[in-house]
Amino acid sequence: MNRRVITGIVSALLFVLLTVTLTQSCTRVDAGHEGVLVKLYGTGKGVQDVSLVTGRVWFNPFTEEVYEFPTFIQTYDYDAFTVNAKDGSVFTVDPTISFYVKSGASPMIFKKYRKTIQEITQTTLLNYVKDAFRIRLNQYSTEEIISKRQQFETEVQNTLDGALQKDGFKLEQMTSGLSYPEEIVRAVNLKNRAVQQAMQVENELKVAEAQARKKIVEAQAEAEANKLRQLTLTPLLIQQQFIEKWNGSTPLYGNSPVFFKNME
Repeated sequence: MNRRVITGIVSALLFVLLTVTLTQSCTRVDAGHEGVLVKLYGTGKGVQDVSLVTGRVWFNPFTEEVYEFPTFIQTYDYDAFTVNAKDGSVFTVDPTISFYVKSGASPMIFKKYRKTIQEITQTTLLNYVKDAFRIRLNQYSTEEIISKRQQFETEVQNTLDGALQKDGFKLEQMTSGLSYPEEIVRAVNLKNRAVQQAMQVENELKVAEAQARKKIVEAQAEAEANKLRQLTLTPLLIQQQFIEKWNGSTPLYGNSPVFFKNME
């Protein structure tokens, strides 16, 4: 094989290598993400103290690598787990959290964990969630959790947000999915049923009392009306009413016709 052929082959290989290198040494960091440039070799190995802006990024594919961290809000629904209250009652928690990476925090997060967001979410963040519920739930009795649930959940959310922010995250929203122990649910249902029955009995008594008062009032009104009629039925009034209704014929009382019957 002559020198010209060898030179041609070498040139072709170099061209291919250069093309591949140029192709792999450029990437695009999409909107809603931060690019993290990582040095793989040398004394500068580690995460550079910069966050790459969105857009096209050039790097050395042999000594460097670019990781993308999403900065948009992400929601994760964890599996349910149990937590004990201060008095020993066991509550079930089925939490869902929404969070995002704070601007510029991607290099710090990657340098600390060397994991993707998905891996961190399933491990470190899950531990933070469990710790927040355990810390706060252990400070409440069963009765306090029921009567002060909103306060309890707010404290859990604040505790979790504080832990996440130290690692470069920000908690956007959290739902606890808190379920009460079965014995508590039964006790509450029995209490509610008793209250409903008491209210029903009370309402029935009120109806009965109202009906009784109505009858008393009607009887009093009827008695007053009868008394008034008796007072107004004088002989003169009766005779006047007779004249008004007289049809012209003479009434017969006994053997002789008379106009008015003796009322005495």
